[in-house]
Amino acid sequence: MKVILQQDVKGVGKKGEVKEVSDGYARNYLLKQNLAVEATPGNMKALMKKKQSEQKKAEEELRQAKELAAKLEQETVTLTAKAGEGGKLFGSITNKQIADQLKKMNYKIEKRKIVLDEPIRSLGVTHVPVKLHPEVTATLKVHVVEQS
Repeated sequence: MKVILQQDVKGVGKKGEVKEVSDGYARNYLLKQNLAVEATPGNMKALMKKKQSEQKKAEEELRQAKELAAKLEQETVTLTAKAGEGGKLFGSITNKQIADQLKKMNYKIEKRKIVLDEPIRSLGVTHVPVKLHPEVTATLKVHVVEQS
């Protein structure tokens, strides 16, 4: 019997896949547990429409991420911090501080999307990657100046 999986089923397949399983397994387990529906022409058509809408949504998210990346490439985030001899900071600049400053600049970017290998500990300009989408990464300029 052909079924459309509604959820991931271990040993069978992932959500949205069409699989051929034995009639007994389908009727007695998959259909009763609402893990799958029978692959009728109507259900197949609904699955295709759902996949098309998900694909359009994914394309729109990618387009928006590319636009945001282009805007962020132009921006420079300026942060102030106390510094000692040789431009070394007392403390450090973290991705949370960068995210807060971006929020003030009307960019809504979560701190976990700002990829800092280690916190910024010196004055000057640092290029920080920002992962906006699995396929889109922008480079943000962070300028750290001494607090007067």
